[in-house]
Amino acid sequence: MKEYLFSYGTLQKEKTQLELFERNLQSFADTLRGYKIANIEIKDELFLSKGEDKFQKTLIPSNNNAIIKGKVLELTMEEIFLTDKYEPDNYKRIKVKLESGKEAWIYITAEAI
Repeated sequence: MKEYLFSYGTLQKEKTQLELFERNLQSFADTLRGYKIANIEIKDELFLSKGEDKFQKTLIPSNNNAIIKGKVLELTMEEIFLTDKYEPDNYKRIKVKLESGKEAWIYITAEAI
C-alpha cells in the first residue's frame, strides 16, 4: 500500500533518495497550509555523522494562513520506517491533510507538538 510523505527539503534530493531507499521516488507537487518552516540546530550525533548540516529546516504550526510548497513522495510503509531512522532523534512523524485533499506524513520537531 502506498504511503505519502510531504517533503520540503532534503528527502526531495535524488542523492538522498538513492542512499536511503536505493531508488528514485515517484513524487508530485502539493501544498501544506497552517505550518511554517523554521531552522533548528541538530544535536543528534548519528544524524550529523551522515554528513548532514548542523542546521536543518523543520515545520512548526502556524496560526496564520502560512503555506509551504513541497513534494509528496510515494513510499511503502517499510520505507517510512527507514525515514524514521534517518530523521534526527527529536523529529516526530504525524499525519496531515494537504491542499490536494491527500493525507500525508510530515516530520515535525517534537517541541512543536
